[in-house]
Amino acid sequence: MTRIRLFDSIRWRFLLIHLLSSLLTSLVLLLGNLLANYILQFNRINAVLVWIINHIGSRPVMIVSGAVLYLLFYYIFSRPMVRYAGEIAATLQLMENGRFHQPAPVQSPNELGLIASRANGVAEELNDYLREINHGLQEIAKGHFQYDIPVRPDHVLGEIAESINQMSAQLHHSIQEERKAEKTKNDLITGVSHDLRTPLTSILGFLELIEKDRYFDEVELRYYIGIAYDKSVALKKLIDDLFEYTRINNDMPLDLKRIDMNDFFRQLAEEFVPNLESEGVSCRVHAPDYPVNIKADGDHLVRAYENLISNAIRYGNAGKRIDIYIQERDDKAVIQVVNYGEPIPERDLPFIFDRFYRADKSRSKQTGGGTGLGLAITKSIIEVHGGSISASSSERQTCFETILPITK
Repeated sequence: MTRIRLFDSIRWRFLLIHLLSSLLTSLVLLLGNLLANYILQFNRINAVLVWIINHIGSRPVMIVSGAVLYLLFYYIFSRPMVRYAGEIAATLQLMENGRFHQPAPVQSPNELGLIASRANGVAEELNDYLREINHGLQEIAKGHFQYDIPVRPDHVLGEIAESINQMSAQLHHSIQEERKAEKTKNDLITGVSHDLRTPLTSILGFLELIEKDRYFDEVELRYYIGIAYDKSVALKKLIDDLFEYTRINNDMPLDLKRIDMNDFFRQLAEEFVPNLESEGVSCRVHAPDYPVNIKADGDHLVRAYENLISNAIRYGNAGKRIDIYIQERDDKAVIQVVNYGEPIPERDLPFIFDRFYRADKSRSKQTGGGTGLGLAITKSIIEVHGGSISASSSERQTCFETILPITK
């Protein structure tokens, strides 16, 4: 803090003004008194003075004159300080109106000079910080959303800068999400177009052969019709899966009910018995001796786990068994669907939940293939219920693990 010298203080200035005013008043009164006594010696010009002395009195005249003279001298001597205060006030008025570039004059080392100096410091700091904020806003306006405006702690404008940075980050996130959504939409359209065109091209090709009677006999005709039919079924399944995937990812309404996962998987395993027997695979459900309850839409949950079990049967039939483990861990229901067939290549694991991704193209064709949407649909259903899904694979086993919140 700047210290003011004792005799530069305003109180000493005003005391000095008071003393000077009093001294000059006394001096003028003394000179006036001497002049009056001199004038009284001349009868021709002393009539007015004699009348004042006789009718008013010399003392009242001296008091009134002294008061007027004191006020006059006080006004004259204090006028520079009052004018200086007015200049500072005018500059502060400009600062109040946002014109921080106009500095207050610093003319004296007293309190008024200190006020002017401090006001200039505040204005300069505000001006510099506003310039930084304005520069940051210009950068953000150019699309540089990663630019962070410096945040000064314990500063009102620092709070504004922090809010702008948060707004910029949120805006950047929203734009990225929008771009991601646009890319996702384009990828979806591309993938759908490709996957729809492939079976449709086959169907049209075989129908064209039939239309133009380019077959030898009824056996070949029925062969062509059979292929066209199989492709039509695959096309319908793809369209159904696509519709399901789109519906799930567009805020579908859920009919949430309490479901005991132990009973749920025992019943689901029973429904897969024909498929299991045809592939020579057994399925075991390992459940605790107490209910593991969640709140979920049963129909959609069935669809999610049907995909996992179907995949386990299709690609894990070499292991001859499937294990489903149900556990309760940290207020979460943890369900593992494990098969013991060929492992999923490590390079494919990060992408198996992506739309239209098939980990093993050759094996997919051999096993009848899929639409490439099954695991993506499963992931969407699990996530819309507030859960998560992951996959791991080794030479020993392949495990799909889902985690869902438990309902007490």
